[in-house]
Amino acid sequence: MWYEILPGLGIMYICLNIPGLSTTYIQRYINGGKEKRCARNIYQWHLMERDRRVSGTNRYYDSKGLENIK
Repeated sequence: MWYEILPGLGIMYICLNIPGLSTTYIQRYINGGKEKRCARNIYQWHLMERDRRVSGTNRYYDSKGLENIK
């Protein structure tokens, strides 16, 4: 019957999702709990560079609050 294929489809679905989900969680762990940012245009690049300068640690993902910026 058609329902006999469901366990195989479930296993395939899980195996195909493992690389994408693990990559997301590994990048969050490495970047201090934030998602990886990518600059697709020049404006986004300038924002990332600004965040890198403002953070004081030379990393764009270590952000300070507005009260800490001097």
